[in-house]
Amino acid sequence: MGQKINPLGFRLGTTQGHHSLWFAQPQNYSEGLQEDQKIRNCITNYVQKNIKNSSGVEGIARVEIQKRIDVILIIIYMGFPKFLIEGKPKRIEELQMTVQKEFNCVNRKTNISIIRIAKPYGQPKILAEFIAGQLKNRVSFRKAMKKAIELTEQANTKGIQVQISGRLDGKEIARAEWIREGRVPLQTIRAKIDYCCYTVRTIYGVLGIKIWIFEDEE
Repeated sequence: MGQKINPLGFRLGTTQGHHSLWFAQPQNYSEGLQEDQKIRNCITNYVQKNIKNSSGVEGIARVEIQKRIDVILIIIYMGFPKFLIEGKPKRIEELQMTVQKEFNCVNRKTNISIIRIAKPYGQPKILAEFIAGQLKNRVSFRKAMKKAIELTEQANTKGIQVQISGRLDGKEIARAEWIREGRVPLQTIRAKIDYCCYTVRTIYGVLGIKIWIFEDEE
């Protein structure tokens, strides 16, 4: 069962929590959901434009949104916040203004805070961005996967599984290749597993990257 559904949704309420916290009436729920997606896209686009990282890794692990009556609290968990803040100390205020203009929040203020992650390569989203950068630079997919596993060993994780699918190395027939290090118990609900699905556009076509990281067991 653990292989057939999203591992994060499978564990909601046990080891995983929601990334969006707000209440809405049934008729307004879809609007709130779309607003969340637009906020996340706006932040990602801003970071992509202003980042100073040569490797192209945005470093955003996740964005948590908490909506109250008059305030929208946005918490950005970043692996490399210095790349965003470097050179412009008022960049967070600028990002706040960008989000506020995007949604014309007259009645609600937006409050953005950035939290630094101590071990960024223990986060599947940041790791997937690293692999995507390697694949765009025409590095062999096997080398990219092995390098990603080496990086997670520094983060003291209990297990990792990486899968890449598509036209690997420009072959005509698409296939999926995966590699695993340590334990990744997908069917154990009390196992805290972080998961990410990421797409990357290469000269051969679109490749899909999936990463499962086994952090701990409760």
